[in-house]
Amino acid sequence: MTGNTRSNHSRGDVVAMAFFMLMGGVFAIMTLVQCVRRTIDVLAGDGVRVFAEFIGTPADAPIGPGGAARTVELDSAWILPDALPAASVWALVSEQVLIAASVVTVIASLLALLWNVLRGRVFSRANTRLILTAGFAAFLGSALAPFFANMGANGAFAQISDGTFNNVVQSVEVMPLFAVAFLAALGGTVFGVGERLQRETEGLV
Repeated sequence: MTGNTRSNHSRGDVVAMAFFMLMGGVFAIMTLVQCVRRTIDVLAGDGVRVFAEFIGTPADAPIGPGGAARTVELDSAWILPDALPAASVWALVSEQVLIAASVVTVIASLLALLWNVLRGRVFSRANTRLILTAGFAAFLGSALAPFFANMGANGAFAQISDGTFNNVVQSVEVMPLFAVAFLAALGGTVFGVGERLQRETEGLV
């Protein structure tokens, strides 16, 4: 069974899906451009900005009367090392490659899914695989991109402090990962059950 059904989409449905497909393509291109620019900056190595997280680190900020310095507690900041170790460069470039690959995979999978739906193919093995592929790519990108970013920040801290600053945070947000995994599993289950029910229904005809 192919899982094909006759397309009965209204004109509004087609326009809406076409709009989402267009926006998905634009977002993918913007992500690729941003990742390429960031990669070029990292490889250039001159005053590259590195995002870093802190835990209870005091710092002076000009927020007092007349711009007087006052102590604040850093949660995150962009730091500017003079140079980056090779391991940090590799980690930050890997972060961008992973972001680009995961975003493009997710968008390509969802665009292919929308295209199949526009053609009247809703519940099929191909669509189930597309849902699972998008979910897996989103989960992988959400889990590993922060890991590589933290690796890059570690090297930046080591360069700035000569290895004496140890207040570095290695963190990955658990709730977004759980949400992505749940939605991917839910989508795969729904399409899988729909595909099976459709086969059983077609078998009765």
